[in-house]
Amino acid sequence: MGGMPGAIWIFALITFVSTMAGGLIALRFKHVLHYFFAFAAGSLIAVAFFSMLPESLEMAASVGMSTKTVMAVIVFSFLSFSFVEKYFLIHHHHDNSEHGHIMGIFGAGSLICHSFLDGVAIGAAYHVSFTTGLIVALAVIAHDFTDGMNTVVLMLKNQHSPKKAKLFLLADALAPVMGVVLTSMIFIPARALAILLAVFVGEFIYIGAATLLPETAHHKSWKVILCMLAGALVFFFIT
Repeated sequence: MGGMPGAIWIFALITFVSTMAGGLIALRFKHVLHYFFAFAAGSLIAVAFFSMLPESLEMAASVGMSTKTVMAVIVFSFLSFSFVEKYFLIHHHHDNSEHGHIMGIFGAGSLICHSFLDGVAIGAAYHVSFTTGLIVALAVIAHDFTDGMNTVVLMLKNQHSPKKAKLFLLADALAPVMGVVLTSMIFIPARALAILLAVFVGEFIYIGAATLLPETAHHKSWKVILCMLAGALVFFFIT
């Protein structure tokens, strides 16, 4: 694990670039976003099941924590993210009122919080092993690309200027870096690490299956399905 510190900073920088690139592309090429959403959905779901869940269960077993506890944390995490989106983010459709302006800021702010948690996920995974950190970092990079897109789309849909959208995009790009910084400076006990990984399993499954995939539902092209399968297969073979 001697190479971990240098690698983690490189991936933190790549998450910044990925988020910024996603947002800037959303400003220019709206007609191809569904392909990126599909790839990110497949990759997040694959990483959750093939990498983070096994690591969480293995770490939980090493400290005497039951499988049922890990599964309960995953369900709670999934439902918590569902609650947040249902009662807060879903209101971004109200475009023509002051409420729309407020929800644009709140929705984009929530995505910034998600991006911060993505950085924490990278850092937590690196505490497990270099390989786990690498796999999670690659999945987060794919997801943060779509996060950057969503941040810009939410701001523009709710009548904010492109300039303001870019400011929120910058904050979203910095958020995962801050998450990596935080977890790189603190010691995470094995029990807490098992729970953290389980939380991120629930988050990744929710974002992939309930947030990103619906964005592709109205696109019937077989290319969308191919992109989703490609995202899943890439991380299946990496793990």
